[in-house]
Amino acid sequence: MNNLKSRRAFIVGLSSTKITNKEKIFLRKYKPWGVILFARNIKSVDQTKKLTNDIKKIFKDPKYPILIDEEGGMVTRIRSIIDNSHFPAKYFGDNYKKDKTKSLLYLRSYIKQISHLLRYMGISINTVPVLDIPRPFTSKVIGTRAISKDINVINKIGKKTIEHFKEARIATVIKHIPGHGLAKLDSHLKLPIVDKTYEYLMKNDFKTFKNKKSLFAMTAHILFKKIDSNNPVTHSSKIIGIIKKKIKFKNLIISDDISMKALKFNISLNTIKAFTAGCDLVLHCNGKIKEMTKVAENSKKLNKFIIEKTLKYYRLVGND
Repeated sequence: MNNLKSRRAFIVGLSSTKITNKEKIFLRKYKPWGVILFARNIKSVDQTKKLTNDIKKIFKDPKYPILIDEEGGMVTRIRSIIDNSHFPAKYFGDNYKKDKTKSLLYLRSYIKQISHLLRYMGISINTVPVLDIPRPFTSKVIGTRAISKDINVINKIGKKTIEHFKEARIATVIKHIPGHGLAKLDSHLKLPIVDKTYEYLMKNDFKTFKNKKSLFAMTAHILFKKIDSNNPVTHSSKIIGIIKKKIKFKNLIISDDISMKALKFNISLNTIKAFTAGCDLVLHCNGKIKEMTKVAENSKKLNKFIIEKTLKYYRLVGND
């Protein structure tokens, strides 16, 4: 929690299982808001715990934000420790259709166990749940990451996921706001374009993000051309305005990875445009120090709003 005013509004990845000297210098100099871990950073429980402790020592902050994408199923970063591939979000959505009580019991038990492991390793934010509505044509990048085709099931499992992680003192990141389910392309590789009206989207894809008590949300790199024909969500002040005013998400908005190919500009401009559009935090994942430096140099210091919401995160994660 120390010196929040000196931190900058971006999140970065690291290159390996230990912090390199260059990364230590970078972290001390640019003071990112948080660090995100991937499979390349995780070999064992003890190694991961040491890595997160080393990051926290740099900032002299035992609750420094460390994130992970631990969705289960096809997106699991802890596969070198446990096999979490059997529990994608769809597993809980499918079970809910068969037996609501049992499904919610399984979900709570699963989240309790995963949270215990994450907290032990020093990780305090998990980028779940995925609230996208899948279609038969949806890009395979979503796949079983989606809870269900049924909006009511997405809402129920989504809310319970946020609630149970909160009980376990892990903050959540709803994604991909305001909806990735209509995308036919993988936004890691190309910009998906969606041709649906605002009215349709508010009744469907945008609806699953309403009334979710998550401290964070992550943007979709998608062009909703009938709302903003020029800019994908991450760069669209119009759509980020809709997220804040119509979807009524009042907490911190994180961009999806700023180095993804759906965004057509260079790293510096992608970063600037995300902030200009209204993203609070910019995410950069690949651990390449040259790119990270460009993100850092174009990232603002934390403003009053970000500090206020970050303090809510600190209160949520509490003390061990």
